[in-house]
Amino acid sequence: MAENLNPVGMAVIGYGGMGKGHHVDHIQKTLGDYFRITGVFDSCEVRRQFANENGVHAYESREALLRDPAAELVVVATPNDVHEEIVIDALRHGKHVICEKPVTLSGASLERMIAAANKSKTLFTVHQNRRWDGDYLTAKKLIESNTLGRVFNIESRVHGSRGVPGDWRALKAYGGGMVLDWGIHMLDQMLQLMRGRRLLSLYAQMTTVTCDEVDDGFRVLCTFEGDVTFMVEILTSNFISLPRWYILGENGSAEFDWNRDGKIVKVSDWENRESVPVQLGVGITKTMAPRTAETIQSSPIPKVDGAWSAYYENIFDVIRNGAQPVVTHDEQRRLIRLVEAIFESGRTNRVVEVE
Repeated sequence: MAENLNPVGMAVIGYGGMGKGHHVDHIQKTLGDYFRITGVFDSCEVRRQFANENGVHAYESREALLRDPAAELVVVATPNDVHEEIVIDALRHGKHVICEKPVTLSGASLERMIAAANKSKTLFTVHQNRRWDGDYLTAKKLIESNTLGRVFNIESRVHGSRGVPGDWRALKAYGGGMVLDWGIHMLDQMLQLMRGRRLLSLYAQMTTVTCDEVDDGFRVLCTFEGDVTFMVEILTSNFISLPRWYILGENGSAEFDWNRDGKIVKVSDWENRESVPVQLGVGITKTMAPRTAETIQSSPIPKVDGAWSAYYENIFDVIRNGAQPVVTHDEQRRLIRLVEAIFESGRTNRVVEVE
């Protein structure tokens, strides 16, 4: 980025947990040289008052925010059902726009938003910030470096034990549910890891253990070309969590958690296939007997660190230096098509062909 910075004026619509805690607070603490917060707007008067009390200017209306020439960039951090309306309004006012995930609730809605961005000739992108999670970047390095040999199965899980949050995320009308909440992050990561491979088909199962109106969890098994399967699982009624990542390659396996604590186990001698029968249950087996110690080697996970600021640094470069956005329209098109296919499979209990 340029040495002589001209900070981008940035306003946030929606001063809830994400708008305040993630966008406004993080920007002020870590990227104040690149962005200047011009203010926020929230439809809740109490939140506007809270912003003012904390030294953040609160616009009296969305229109007042969008009329402010100092607000070059608008971040939309509202419930999912109103993303389209607000994004298109901001684009029509000539603003650059970052929309919180999920960008919207249907492919048709996304196309209307993209059309408005093309007409305004301003930036429109989505806050897919978990592309910079250290655990994801670690998985990416393991796969790309061929550490495990040809990878043929990947499992990505997020487990919780508190059900769906008791706010708008539990209501269908607002775009609630885990597919559109945590799922949209993990599915985006999957598509990034499988970049260049067609998604052939998927089969999805939804759970409604703690919530009747929306999914409180799901698992989806995706089959990509090249004989690679990828399972994404988001569950909110787990009191014993499985590994965040479980990756299988021809020459080894890896498992690790959010902190990248785990291990890699690789075969050191494929030709030595001797095994000692073991008792499993009431029978004995050679097939499932563990490999002997001299034929395998174990090592720690090589950790890769991520930096959330990289997302906003790219936004600055797009606006000030003409760079390309790292989160593109075509990537969001593919992601929303995937979400629609997951809902279709969950509704029909059938395998769905995707690409």
